[in-house]
Amino acid sequence: MDAMNESALSVVTFMNMPLIDVQGILELITRFFINMVVIGSIVRCFYYPKSRRRDYLFAFMLLSVSIFLLIYLMEGSKMKIGAALGLFAIFGIIRYRTEAIPIREMTYLFYLVSLSVINGMATKLSLAELLLSNGLFIAVAWMFESNRLVHHVCSKYIRYDNVSLILPEKRAELIADLERRTGLKIIRLDVGSVDFLKDSVLIRIYYDEPGIAANTMEEVTKLPKTYE
Repeated sequence: MDAMNESALSVVTFMNMPLIDVQGILELITRFFINMVVIGSIVRCFYYPKSRRRDYLFAFMLLSVSIFLLIYLMEGSKMKIGAALGLFAIFGIIRYRTEAIPIREMTYLFYLVSLSVINGMATKLSLAELLLSNGLFIAVAWMFESNRLVHHVCSKYIRYDNVSLILPEKRAELIADLERRTGLKIIRLDVGSVDFLKDSVLIRIYYDEPGIAANTMEEVTKLPKTYE
């Protein structure tokens, strides 16, 4: 009887409308706190140290918060699977008009969207199950961002001005010249398009440089339209 009275007092109504639900508010705060801590840890500890992109950090955090609150406040546990997948697809295929999203940022976008959807929809999970699933997200991100499981190799594009060295028999000489100019220890390289009129060739070099953080500029081959 006391439990029923306590449950009734936790929901205050006004004109047949819920005014305050103490239990619901506590659950929302708890889940929101868990989602923010996990998302913030993944973005700040794993993504940002290598990319140093504050704009994507800002976008990831706000997008994750928006998705979590939207899913949770729409009572994610009662949503049909089709509606949930459709909502996930809408947020998952977001593309910015100003620039193409690099593959690493796009992967993190899907990863964080999935995590926010799970935290918003899984209202029937126990707190232990919720913490365990979020811990698995953190563990997987840590595992693949560190060199413990996968050895990361950096790469970048170079517009090279000596076409005569792209011959297969001169590959060692080409690598030596690129290492002298860039100061990097080149592991391998790929020769791309060749412009004989301008005596230039597009080359992608792969190098191992743990002291240099990977960034999205390594994938840029021309200036964005904003800066042209």
